[in-house]
Amino acid sequence: MTGRRRIRSTFLPSLTNRPGRSAACTAAALVACASLAVGCGVIPGTTGGSGDGPITVMTWAPENTKATNKPGMPAFAQAYARWVNAHGGINGRDLKVLTCNDHNDSVAAAKCADRAVEENVVAVIGSYSQYGDTFLPSLESAGIPYIGGYGVTNAEFTSPLSYPVNGGQPTLLAGLGKELARRCGPVALVRPDSIAGDELPPLLNSGLKAGRHLDSSDQLADEDATEYATQSARALDYAADELSDTGCVVPALGDRTSTFMDSFRRSREEYSDVRTATVLGSVDQTVINATGGASSPYEGSYITGWYPVASDPRWDAMKKVISEQAFGDNRIDPADAGVQTTWIAYTVFKKAVESLGDGDVSADSVREALNKGLTVSTGGLTPPLRWKFQDVLASVGYPRLVNRKVTLQVVRDGRLVAARKGFIDVTRTLQTADLN
Repeated sequence: MTGRRRIRSTFLPSLTNRPGRSAACTAAALVACASLAVGCGVIPGTTGGSGDGPITVMTWAPENTKATNKPGMPAFAQAYARWVNAHGGINGRDLKVLTCNDHNDSVAAAKCADRAVEENVVAVIGSYSQYGDTFLPSLESAGIPYIGGYGVTNAEFTSPLSYPVNGGQPTLLAGLGKELARRCGPVALVRPDSIAGDELPPLLNSGLKAGRHLDSSDQLADEDATEYATQSARALDYAADELSDTGCVVPALGDRTSTFMDSFRRSREEYSDVRTATVLGSVDQTVINATGGASSPYEGSYITGWYPVASDPRWDAMKKVISEQAFGDNRIDPADAGVQTTWIAYTVFKKAVESLGDGDVSADSVREALNKGLTVSTGGLTPPLRWKFQDVLASVGYPRLVNRKVTLQVVRDGRLVAARKGFIDVTRTLQTADLN
């Protein structure tokens, strides 16, 4: 474990503090506390939405870092605000979006949250950060809801003030494993040698086991490496076991997945039958285009996502916003899962504010609207969203994971297309995941 940064903001429970009945009870107490006076005695700010002035919110994401970057999320949030305001605002009031760069750094993430509190924002919406354990306590103490985070931290699925719109990495990996059990021989997982990376194998294996498949081979790699020749060769050797059916290699290295695939392409010549598979966020249409389209190393890869493929007409409303208010802004890619998540998160927020009618718009009132059972339709991009604490996954540590469905896509002729119709429900798979 030497050299690893011991940060608790992983997208799954820490190895030393597994959620169970006691965790669920603790979360239940937090919900009760939040519903009375968020933070158990701390009075939530209301200035960001009160009166007739603009409704102030915030969106943050890392930009210009050496690891994962999501500049399209805050850029789209600002474009969305321009679009809303050009069409009369929300209940007649303008929307003001503040943005913040969390720099993929826990201190910077905390500063973004502190700024949100200082600015009395009504909500933090459609954001990405690996440091949920760092920023969520600040939002909780001020009563500020966190709507539609990217799902990269476990805290997003446990905090009573978090309202996730997708199932994060847990659903993607469980769904991928479930599908690969039907299609692959040996499966080699290449993942970061980090605390967050330690949580990936149990989720992928939960899906493999659901299909009566052996566990994957867990292969570690530096998440900031400049090449992965050794890891590529090792993964290929395992997946191409002569005694088994042709296997699959699953790189789960975030933005470094493309770096891995560059090494993988060079090592793959004598293993042409080995297939690859990964999760959306590690790969999207832009990456496929940049690596050769139909001749890219992703050709034939299976990819699990949270939403329909980018060419689906259900995205037309989002694309209209981009066309009207962000045409030519190359930070905003309609095929990027971060941009898509931000669109859905702002859809949720707009519906919540509209449900208040002429009432006060504040962090408290928006949170109360969501907690009272507001059901939000996203036009088929997700199942109808409704946040309840006592959910089927509370006992295994995911009380806020309300969207447990994923899509299966495949790269065919250089394009991401649906590999099967509709969504795949991974509820039962997650219930059986061995996270110990």
